[in-house]
Amino acid sequence: MNESQADLSDLALFQIVATSPSLTNAAQKAGVPLPTMSRRMAHLERSTGRRLFLRGKGGFQLTQDGQSLADELTGLPELRHRVLRWLSKTDQTPTVRITAGLWTSQVLAQSLPATVSGTWTPSFVPSNAILDIARREADIGIRNAEPDHPWLARQKLRSITYAIYATSDAVSRYVSLPGQAPLPPSQAWLHRTHGSNIGLTATDMRLCLDLARSGHGRIVLPCFIGAKQRTLTQLSDPIEDLTHDEWLVSHHDTRHDPPIRAALSAIKTALQASG
Repeated sequence: MNESQADLSDLALFQIVATSPSLTNAAQKAGVPLPTMSRRMAHLERSTGRRLFLRGKGGFQLTQDGQSLADELTGLPELRHRVLRWLSKTDQTPTVRITAGLWTSQVLAQSLPATVSGTWTPSFVPSNAILDIARREADIGIRNAEPDHPWLARQKLRSITYAIYATSDAVSRYVSLPGQAPLPPSQAWLHRTHGSNIGLTATDMRLCLDLARSGHGRIVLPCFIGAKQRTLTQLSDPIEDLTHDEWLVSHHDTRHDPPIRAALSAIKTALQASG
C-alpha cells in the first residue's frame, strides 16, 4: 500500500476507536485482535502524517487532529454498510438492522410474520444508544423516549406500563438484576423502592422471569409481557413512575428505502397488536 494514502479499512477501524471507551472495546466491536488494532492505528498515523492519539496509562485519547478526522468520518459506517451490501447483493433479501430492548425484541421475534423475509430480513443489533441510528449503525430503533435529533424520524407507538407480577400474593420477596449500575429504569425503581426485600438476583432478565415463574419471587415486568405469563398474576396497578411512551425511530435519509419502509410498517403493526 502507498504510505501516503489512508486505507479505507483503517479509517473504518479508526471510526470505531473514536466512538469507543477504550482500544480494547473497539477491538472487540470490530472483531480484530487488540495488537492488530493497535498496529493498524499506528499505520494510519504514518499514512496520514498526523498524530491522531495520545497514548498513556488512560489508554488512547484523540488529539485535536484525531477528533477532526473523526468528525470528517461521520456517516462512514452507513456508507460501508451500503457498499458491502451492494457488493454482496445477488438475489439476497436486504437486511434491516433493528435495535430495541430485550422485551420489545422478544415480541418482535415472536410476532413478525415469516413473510417479511420476502422483502427484508430483520437483524437485531444489541446497542440501545439513540446515536446508533444517527450514525447509521442501525436502521430502526424502538425507544423509550422521543429523540431530540432533527435528522431522526419518529412515530409514537403506544404507552408502556409496568406492574408487579408473581405466582401468587403469598410470594413476598423480589427477584431482580444485581444492583450495580447501569440498570434499566424498571430495575432501578425496584432497587430504590423495594431494595430491602430483594431476595434473589440474576444477571439476565430472562433468568429473572424464569425464577418468578417458578415461584421464587415477585418481578417487575412491562404489562405487555406480564399479561402473557400463564403462571403469573398481576399484583399491582400500573406503576406510574415507569409509564412511558414508546417511539419508532429511523433516519430521515433512509426511511423511504423500500426495505426500511416495509420494516417500519411491519414493526409498527406487530408492536401495536401486542398491547
